[in-house]
Amino acid sequence: MQSDAVINPPFVRVVIMNLQSLPTLALEAEKCRELIRQETHTGPTAGLAAGYVQANLMILPKDWANEFLLFCQRNPKPCPLLAVTEPGQFQVPTLGGSIDLRTDFPRYRVWQNGELSTEPLNIEDVWRDDLVSFLIGCSFSFEEALLADGIDVRHISAGVNVPMYRSSIQTQGTQRLSGPLVVSMRPMRAADAIRAIQITSRFPSVHGAPVHIGDPALIGIADLHQPDYGDAVPVGPDELPVFWACGVTPQAVAAQAKPQFCITHAPGHMLITDLPNTRLAAL
Repeated sequence: MQSDAVINPPFVRVVIMNLQSLPTLALEAEKCRELIRQETHTGPTAGLAAGYVQANLMILPKDWANEFLLFCQRNPKPCPLLAVTEPGQFQVPTLGGSIDLRTDFPRYRVWQNGELSTEPLNIEDVWRDDLVSFLIGCSFSFEEALLADGIDVRHISAGVNVPMYRSSIQTQGTQRLSGPLVVSMRPMRAADAIRAIQITSRFPSVHGAPVHIGDPALIGIADLHQPDYGDAVPVGPDELPVFWACGVTPQAVAAQAKPQFCITHAPGHMLITDLPNTRLAAL
């Protein structure tokens, strides 16, 4: 496996950036990671470090790594890969020079045989030399573009974690890995939902356009007030629930596949990278 095995999607700049400002921008992201590393910030990261790509995490032993890589290639909507590490490597220089995957997520989940074991604030004590880390794009990145267009992102305005649901949509499986697509939901008025489709379609590296709009029962969601992950948010009588593929999908898949050991982030608790969101916007 190539170092930082980066199945890097094509980054097309649509905004002319002031390159001299990038060191300053990276410093701001690094400050956020430092607060997380010091366990000063242990909550969700939605709305933090505006301008930066955030990432989901899946860590597996190397004997599962190639199959999970295939799973991601077959399911690019929920699993758009930003980077893959060598076994035992916990730095990701392509996403940020100071990143330490053992400490830089606000909260982790340690799984054993498909069962959630612990939710530590760092994973230094359980780190192993055979672990391969997968960094997956996060919809928090396109939320900046939605906010800039005047669209309310409800979980941010409400100050809670984004609601996420296991849907009845099935992923395209591999020999050992299969399971339901997890979706995140943001309520919007019809006009805003149409605009959100246009905006998020430009961000395929962070889940892209929605996978469903409207009646949640059509994708197997019985009650919007009971998310499987995150927090419920109010949906107004003039609003539609809009659903995006979610990077928590690998956690639902791991719960079904039951690898002996794996590590993920806690839903909504992401890695803040040094990569500007604008680099993920495709024409």
